[in-house]
Parts: sequence; C-alpha cells; structure tokens
Amino acid sequence: MFPAAEEIEMGLRIRGAAPTRRPREWTPELLAKAEWRRRAADEPFRGVAAPGGVEPGLFPLAGAGADTTGIRRAALDYLAALGPGQLAAGRFPMDDVSWRHWANGARYFLRHGLCLEDLAETGRGLALDVVRASLDERGYRQIVDLMHLNRTIGELRDETDLLNEWLYWFSVYGDPEGGGPFGWQLDGHHVNVNCVLVGDRLVLTPTFLGAEPVVAESGKYAGTTVFRREEALGQELFTGLDERQRTRAVIADELPPDLFVGAFRDNHELAYQGLPLSALTVDQRELARELIGLYTGRANAGHARLRTAEVLAHEGRTYFAWIGDDGPDGVFYYRLHSPVLLVEFEHQAGVMFDNDVPTRRHIHTVVRTPNGNDYGADLLRQHHERFHASDVTRSQS
Repeated sequence: MFPAAEEIEMGLRIRGAAPTRRPREWTPELLAKAEWRRRAADEPFRGVAAPGGVEPGLFPLAGAGADTTGIRRAALDYLAALGPGQLAAGRFPMDDVSWRHWANGARYFLRHGLCLEDLAETGRGLALDVVRASLDERGYRQIVDLMHLNRTIGELRDETDLLNEWLYWFSVYGDPEGGGPFGWQLDGHHVNVNCVLVGDRLVLTPTFLGAEPVVAESGKYAGTTVFRREEALGQELFTGLDERQRTRAVIADELPPDLFVGAFRDNHELAYQGLPLSALTVDQRELARELIGLYTGRANAGHARLRTAEVLAHEGRTYFAWIGDDGPDGVFYYRLHSPVLLVEFEHQAGVMFDNDVPTRRHIHTVVRTPNGNDYGADLLRQHHERFHASDVTRSQS
C-alpha cells in the first residue's frame, strides 16, 4: 500500500466512504437508484441511435468464415465444471433482461451470475478462459489489468474484501453447444463486457472499461498501467489538426459529467457531431484508423478483422469529436461516432480519491454498436426471423 505521506505528495487523498459489495442497509435512496436502473433495463430495447431513429440494414447475418469453435469449447468446459446450483445461478436464456443490468460502479446493484471470488481457482480460470478465447491477447490483458487495478484501489483503502481482482460476476447466456446463439457477460467495477455470438458473427458491445487509478505505483500489481495508448492517440489526433479542423472537432467548452452512453443508456439518442474523417489528411486518417483499431481490435483476430472492416466501410460517415485541454497534463473527452461504432473516452473526477475535478488518474471508456446491434440484438432478430419464424406463428395460432 502507499504510505500516507506518499499519498499526500501525489496531491490526492482517499475518500472515506467505501462502496460496498452488498449494502448493509437498503436505504430509500439506494432502493430508488436500484428501481430506476431496473426500469431503464426493462424499457423495450431499441439501441443507441441518432435523432430520427434506428437506421436499418447495417448488420448482415451472412456467414463470414470466422472460427467460433474455441470460444464455444471454452464455454462448454466452464459450464461442465459447475454444480447444479451454480448452473442455476450462472446461466440464463439468451433473451434474459439481465444482459442490460451491467453497471460500472463498485456498489452492488442488480448483480447476477456467479461472482469469481466465490468460485474455486479452477472455476475462475475456466471463466477467464472463455474471455481469453473471445479476445485477442492485448484485449484480454487489458481486462485482467483493470481487474488487478481494482485490487490496487482496495489496497490503498485497506479494503481488499470489498475491492479486489475477483469481485466480478460472470454469466453465460444461451447454449454454446450446437452452433446456436450464445454469449457471456463479465460485470463489475470498471469492467463490463458483453459478448454475443450469432452464427460466426461476434458482437463485443456494450463494453465499458475504466480505472482509478490508471497506474499501480505499489502493491501486489505494481507497475500495471492502462489506457495510455488510447489517451495518447486521441490527443495526438486532435493536436495534429489545423485550426479549421479543430473548430469543427470541438463540440463543447466543458467536459460532460460522465459518458453519454454508459450503463442503463441503451436507447440514448446522440447526434453525430464533430469533424468527419473525410475531412482529414491521409496521415491524419491513418492515425484515426489506428485509434479506432484500439477499440475494434479487442476481439480475437478473425472477429477483429471483420469488425474493423465493418467500421471502416462507414469511414466516410465517421465523426471525431473533442472537448477539453490538449496540453501535456490536460484532461479531455473524445468521441468516435458512425452508424456502426460509438466510442467515448473521458478523464473523470475522483470517486475513490477526493479530487472533485477530472484528472488523468481516472478514465472511463465505452464502446457501443449503434442502430440496434448492442448485445447482438439486430443479428438475433434476423436469426429468429430466418430460423424460428414458424415457432412464432405456431405460438400465435
């Protein structure tokens, strides 16, 4: 742990009231917050979209030749290791509303599935094998690092019982056997990943990743560092713009209080704003593609190539937006937004630390698939229309 003197030298102090795994008392305020979240998740899913509604026809169901056998095998191995009670608690129908109950805060709200802390080491390893099979090595390493940083803040607070690397809930949806739709969710403080497979298509959104702090300067995972590339490339893209381009890219004077499309904002309307990538020079556009790749490239190699190609097919309708200070220690927000991709990055004020203004020590990011395909919803709709329409007809007759 950091000694108190080192903590003071950094100019940041730990806040006193820790979030808890489960509230000792459900106060009226907590009950109201939980009920608001439940109502938001119960709204019919439409998806994040620009004003005017969802744009149809963006996500073809046709096979693309990507291999899903490793992901399915890992999921089957995980499920095979669970007892009957664990299976009942950790597995859900594909259309279960709990998909939409994820939340990036440390406090327990609507958590579901099996907590990794409650599993034996073998079970935890098998759950993470599913995550590893779905992602590339960099994407997997980033998620594990963020879980490790959750322990770092627990060490700083002397509360590793409430904040540690295993306080994450893992859920499996559908059936990984037989080639039908299935998916998984990893949900906890600063790590919320939703992964859906429909045929050989993989959707890895919504994905919310964050950290406070972003560097472990001491403790069990000293040296762990996250988000430096996402931070540096976003700033480099903005600082490389000329004055006219900057005028178009800047969309506000002050940072928003949080991301626009975080948890429980599955149907948020967000207009396209900022500088279209079509207005970039060749070199600037290459930098923008590299930045996009940091977010689309988290999936395993075959699916990352498909996703990146899907996003770049709409490059002419992709916008880069900026708010904030581009100085060496400046704090900022940026957004990449197209019909098939929505990325937000922002420096945040303290939650675990007591700084009430944003710093580079606390970062939130989110990736969405706009126009109805978060949680693979549009692909699932097409799948049911193609393969299960007769079941719906029989049930209505």
